[in-house]
Formats: sequence, structure tokens, C-alpha cells
Amino acid sequence: MSDSATARKREVRIYCPKCAWEPLPASRWFCQCGCSWNTFETGGVCPDCGKAWEVTQCLTCHNYSAHRAWYHEFLGGELRSSEEIEEIQRAIAQP
Repeated sequence: MSDSATARKREVRIYCPKCAWEPLPASRWFCQCGCSWNTFETGGVCPDCGKAWEVTQCLTCHNYSAHRAWYHEFLGGELRSSEEIEEIQRAIAQP
């Protein structure tokens, strides 16, 4: 399989890095401004006040993790680190 075909099979799954709980579309977090929303629909940015949340609390295990740590990338069915993804993308972009 070519690198470009592998890149097309990229999948991002969202789950807690501590307990692997996967938020549902109906899951809600609360901002200090009072807004209730699904933080993963906006990349951690409150749609009312615009605050960018860098840390997200799991609604199941209640542990805090960096918001970006919730996004797990799979390439070709294998979990890949952000660094591996970037390296593959650079290789694909080169002539």
C-alpha cells in the first residue's frame, strides 16, 4: 500500500487517555461562563465566550488530561504518535 493510500485511511478517535472512556455526542462540559457544550465539537473552545480549554476532565474517571491528549490517531489501523503522523505527512509531501 502506498503512503498516500495509508494517509487516506487516517482515523482519529477521541477517548480519555487515562481510562479510555469515549465521550458521546450528548456528553457535556461546562465553561466558567455557564455554557454547556460538547468540548470535542469545538476543539476545546467555548462557543459562547471563546475560552480555549487546554485541559479536559473525564466525565467517567474524573481525571484531568491535556485536551489534545484525547485525540488518538490511527494510520492504517495502527495507533500512531503525532510525531509519526507528521513524519509520514512530510514524506508524502516530498516529490
